[in-house]
Amino acid sequence: MKAGLSLEVKNLSTTFETPLGAVTAVDGVSFDVHPGEVLGLVGESGSGKSVTLRSLIGLIHPPGKVTGQVTWNGQDLLSVPPGRLRRVRGGEIAMIFQEPMTALNPVLTVGLQVEENLRAHTALDRGQRRARAIELFDLVGIPDAKRRLENYPHQFSGGMRQRVMIAIALASNPKLLLADEPTTALDVTIQDQILKLILSLRDELQMGVVLVTHDLGVVAGTCDRIAVMYAGRIVESGSVLEIFDGPRHAYTRGLLASVPQAGAERGPLLAIEGTPPALSALPTGCAFGPRCSFANDACRATRPELAEIGPGRQVACLHHETVAASKGQFA
Repeated sequence: MKAGLSLEVKNLSTTFETPLGAVTAVDGVSFDVHPGEVLGLVGESGSGKSVTLRSLIGLIHPPGKVTGQVTWNGQDLLSVPPGRLRRVRGGEIAMIFQEPMTALNPVLTVGLQVEENLRAHTALDRGQRRARAIELFDLVGIPDAKRRLENYPHQFSGGMRQRVMIAIALASNPKLLLADEPTTALDVTIQDQILKLILSLRDELQMGVVLVTHDLGVVAGTCDRIAVMYAGRIVESGSVLEIFDGPRHAYTRGLLASVPQAGAERGPLLAIEGTPPALSALPTGCAFGPRCSFANDACRATRPELAEIGPGRQVACLHHETVAASKGQFA
């Protein structure tokens, strides 16, 4: 592993057995995350982002199967004993799930759910766990923390439930936070508060963050690097500045073109034609080929591999130079 590297993922694949045969939801994904760095996983729904996060920490169960290598501080999480994995998951690596109303237990107070994490991953006694839970609620901006610990999830607003999820995730001072669309279905002011909170905690704890989102505006204001996923694969990765300034994959260019531009003349948003392919029936060659105006016979015959085109910059496209030069053409 590189010096100072917390997480290194190599050739991660997740396959599910179905009545129609094996379906690969994550296909040969590789990336790394440094301490204090925010990596954004971007793509349409169904591209494999959430499955990737769950695969990292052993939350894929049969008929799912995970292969590859997930190296966390020198050990492969895909091969460690279950007891060791449980100590890492929730203790050293924490996850914020996409929908707090379903992730939180509706019949337990939120205080008990915070203390459950502390009981599993710390040596604190009951009084200390209570004090730590109050401290965490104060940290994430939940007012009147002592009283609110006795409330149930339905007694909180959407934004406050998300703060509870963050408090649970941070209970054991993790070194890596996996955030699965933490601002989905929240209004923009609450989104901004949640993202600023995650960034401030990142700075305070020197915590690495993997942020799953489909919102490129969130990526622009939050992430250091981006990995763009399509049909279970990473098709482009690089720094935020590099990719926003000059995308090299037609899918990335299409995603950027669909975002409203400040100062531009008012008009309809550009859209990527078609829909993502079913994972059980991927096209031959490039999975994005049927939706791509740059595609030719070579794209339809050969699946492009993710290739290094510069320091820290990768793309899986046979025509990435043409895409980069075609400023007015998007998908």
